[in-house]
Amino acid sequence: MSAAAAAEAPDAAPKKGKKKLVLIIAAVLVVLGLAGGGALFFVMKQQAAALAEEDEDAADAPRAKAAAKVDPKAVPTFLPLDPFVVNLADRDTDRYAQVGITLRVDDAAFAERMKAFMPAIRNNILMILAHKTSDQLLAREGKEQLAAEIAREAVRPLGIEIDPPEVQEGDDVPDQKRRRKPAAPHNPVQQVLFSNFIVQ
Repeated sequence: MSAAAAAEAPDAAPKKGKKKLVLIIAAVLVVLGLAGGGALFFVMKQQAAALAEEDEDAADAPRAKAAAKVDPKAVPTFLPLDPFVVNLADRDTDRYAQVGITLRVDDAAFAERMKAFMPAIRNNILMILAHKTSDQLLAREGKEQLAAEIAREAVRPLGIEIDPPEVQEGDDVPDQKRRRKPAAPHNPVQQVLFSNFIVQ
C-alpha cells in the first residue's frame, strides 16, 4: 500500500499545479480583456463626443436663426433707413425709383452698431439699386431678390460676409460644388421690409 500511495502522490502534485497555472492564466486574460475593453470604450466615447461637438458647431448658426424666427414673445427690433431715390439702369428711357427700407435685426444692440456704419450701408444699397432696371424691380421676384441682396450688403461694412446662394442645375454642376459647404455665418438682418416702392 505504501508503494501505491507513493506512486499516486507524485501524479497528484502535477495535476494541482497545472490547474493552478491554468486558473492564473485565465484570470490574467480576463483582467487584460477587461482593461482593453475599458480603454476601447473610453476612446470611442471621446470620439463620439468630438463628433457631436463638430455637429453642434455646424448646426449652431441655423439653430440661432431658427430660434430668432420661432420666438413669438420676442419684441422685434426695426431700423428704418432714410428713403432712397436713385436713377435706374434702363437704357431706353430715364427712370428712377424711390424706395423706403426698414431692416428687421436681431436686437437693439446690433441696430445701434449698424447706425455707426450707416454711410457705408447706404452706399452699398444705392449701388444695388442703381444697377437694377425698372422691369426687374416691378416683378415680385425682382423685389424678393433685391431684399436678399440688401440683407447681404447691409452687413458687409460690419465685416460679415455672406455669400449669395448658388443656383444648381441638375448634372451640369461639378462635383466640387455638390459637396456640402460649411455653414454660412448668421446674418443679423432677419428681414428687409419695403415701406414704399415707387418706380417712375
